[in-house]
Amino acid sequence: MGYPMAKNLRARLPTADTLIVHDINENAARKLAAEYNLVNPAKEVDESRPSVVVADSLRQLAEQAETIITVLPETSHVEGVVKEMITGPLPPVSSGLKRLFIDCSTIDPYRSRSIASMVQDSGQGHFVDAPMSGGVVGARAATLTFMLGAPSTLLDRVRPILLLIGRSVHHCGEQGAGLSAKLANNYLLALLNVATAEAMHLGIRCGLDAKVLSDLINASTGRNWCSEVNNPVPGVVEGSPASNHYQGGFGVRLMKKDLKLAMAAAQSSGAQLQLDEPVLAVYAALESDERYKDSDFSVAYRYLNEK
Repeated sequence: MGYPMAKNLRARLPTADTLIVHDINENAARKLAAEYNLVNPAKEVDESRPSVVVADSLRQLAEQAETIITVLPETSHVEGVVKEMITGPLPPVSSGLKRLFIDCSTIDPYRSRSIASMVQDSGQGHFVDAPMSGGVVGARAATLTFMLGAPSTLLDRVRPILLLIGRSVHHCGEQGAGLSAKLANNYLLALLNVATAEAMHLGIRCGLDAKVLSDLINASTGRNWCSEVNNPVPGVVEGSPASNHYQGGFGVRLMKKDLKLAMAAAQSSGAQLQLDEPVLAVYAALESDERYKDSDFSVAYRYLNEK
């Protein structure tokens, strides 16, 4: 979970609740905790004011938390983190409820189901998947959309938690269904980003003004999130990554990772994809080039211009 999401979560939690954080970026975790002058869960918490404390380890966090939210880059990271937290008996939660593990990462849905089974078999709690959409802008504004994979019996417990950091929660089905929905969405996003970059590139090369073309697309049938919110042409949308030298936003590496996960899901399910390979080639080219690899995925437009 990034800094803006953590701040939103703390801001919307009841004052008496403690937010316990752990991150490999210890400086970021301690920066958040410093706003509340607490750095270790072992210290006494003043319930008259909001608190954020930093756990020294994943296990320490798991021992003291009732609800645990993870947001990690890769499937292997989620597997490792959850395994470390549940190895050995955890103390009972004071509320009497089972611990709730909410994973907001975008990972392989089949391996996520294996992680859920591992948690279930250990008797340590419930594990649900809730990948999100909305990007950096949504994280900062707490307008994220969550795609939830969970038993219906857990909805009343999970939904209010996610609405602390987002605007909507869509229950997609049993555990793993949220990830399947997210991969379908991000497959489309990967295509739309390249298609929007190509359309803008085509129109501008034909002599059209970038802003005029963008306004036309967004008033017509070509309108999409990549054209309207994350337009790939610098200067068209104020505050977009493209208007900030393609910094911030959703990285090329992450987009390529999600596209490959969607392709793997298609192979496992027997779904037929036609545009996956050529679009993957674009992101592979971006990732392999020092000029683009650390940029927002809308840098595909710059890549086309500089070919």
